[in-house]
Amino acid sequence: MLHNPRLYHCNFLGTVYKNSSRETLMEVLRQSGLDKICWISAREEWWPQETNESLQNYQDALLQSDLTLCPLGVNTECYRIYEACSFGSVPVVEDVMTPGNCGNSSVYHSAPLQLLKTMGAPFIFIKNWKELPAVLEKEQNMTLEQKIQRRKKLMEWYRYFKAQMRQKFISTLENSFLSKDKGG
Repeated sequence: MLHNPRLYHCNFLGTVYKNSSRETLMEVLRQSGLDKICWISAREEWWPQETNESLQNYQDALLQSDLTLCPLGVNTECYRIYEACSFGSVPVVEDVMTPGNCGNSSVYHSAPLQLLKTMGAPFIFIKNWKELPAVLEKEQNMTLEQKIQRRKKLMEWYRYFKAQMRQKFISTLENSFLSKDKGG
């Protein structure tokens, strides 16, 4: 998984919402011919239940791609980011806020994706999908050894991140519930 060349430079399997940056992503991929070197499977409607076949296709895409494209959906952050990490596929994350109250830029200077940035996530952050051709050009110039080292770094970071989040969760639970019991 870590040491072999991957068939695709990038992947995106997901719903393309009307008037979203996902439409821009699809346009950039088509216009630049990048859809020929990336595993792309777009649909117009969200599926609440995946099939075994669609799940297997998704996992294969993650496993066979160097990068996973993570455009905004309903939220800035999504499972796709973490699923990509678990397969050693570097997330290319759209670094903009979605409407709503989940992270106010005037209060949190690094919002959106504050936690990932604070934890030093080895991702590729972009503001606009029109930056993607330059990202993929740089990708094509990397050696297999460089890609292998990057995968290892990503997976090491992800193990550390999960351990840190687990410890923070346990600590919060202990401080919230168990410390009250000790006092009396």
